[in-house]
Amino acid sequence: MNLRVLALCSLLGPPNVVLAAEPPPAKTRAAGEIIAAAPDRDWRTPEPANLLYMELAAGRVIIELAPQFAPEHVANIRALARGGFWNGTSIYRAQDNFVVQFGDADADTPAKAKSLGAARTHLPAEFHRSTQGLPFDALPDRDGWAPEAGFSGGFPAARDPAANRVWLAHCYGAVGAGRNNAEDSSTGAELYVVIGQSPRQLDDNLTVVGRVLQGMELLSAARRGPPPMGIYDNPADRTPIRSIRLASDVPEAERSALQVLRTDTASFRDATEARRNRIDDFYKRSAGHIDLCNVPVPVRSPPAR
Repeated sequence: MNLRVLALCSLLGPPNVVLAAEPPPAKTRAAGEIIAAAPDRDWRTPEPANLLYMELAAGRVIIELAPQFAPEHVANIRALARGGFWNGTSIYRAQDNFVVQFGDADADTPAKAKSLGAARTHLPAEFHRSTQGLPFDALPDRDGWAPEAGFSGGFPAARDPAANRVWLAHCYGAVGAGRNNAEDSSTGAELYVVIGQSPRQLDDNLTVVGRVLQGMELLSAARRGPPPMGIYDNPADRTPIRSIRLASDVPEAERSALQVLRTDTASFRDATEARRNRIDDFYKRSAGHIDLCNVPVPVRSPPAR
């Protein structure tokens, strides 16, 4: 093109060019939206034999047991529940930012201690188990407590493949078996529930037997006991336990219907990713990382048919 033509084009302006419209940015779904849209096949109904119903004056606490991690403790817990061991006992400890503990407050006084009934009085420690044959849905995020962190059967867990070892993590709502200094001094009669910042230093040091599925607000709201351990000095401060029963021993009409989102589904992975990379009007910077104990496993009431 010569200079005369170039000048003319400059006076006339640019040619009439039609630009393709840019596609609108993809809408990012929030974790709640993903969970609400999860198909029925992504939800599981816990086995009644693996559910404990703790009845308090304020309502029901539901605990899911993990026999795949602590089979002997879970068997003992079932025996204790069937024998009515916890009926009339109490939550006798509430340590701020740590745990509540329940069972027989007089267990250390032989003359006053309740009998364990048909349950065993000695169990092996079940801090961890082999990785063999155990499904594990690993998170891609780094974990400060183990080579890998993720979920197994719906429970937050950590894994060391080189050591062939996997254990349940002390996340909020985890239920563990209290013990003395000896590793094999727990029976499942004295149980604790994490109500504070996840004390992961306890991982692989105590037997974790399950987690609370429903009713955490009834435990975390317990009046805190005095330091250093949160054990109530005054028995009147304890929270009475009316009963603890296996759901399988409760008439079906009295059971609580609930379902848990399976952790091996796309719905769970997508919801976790939405939490890892929050992109909405409120968040100005995305963390791009999520901690194992900040990944909730959703629970719902089954939809009406």
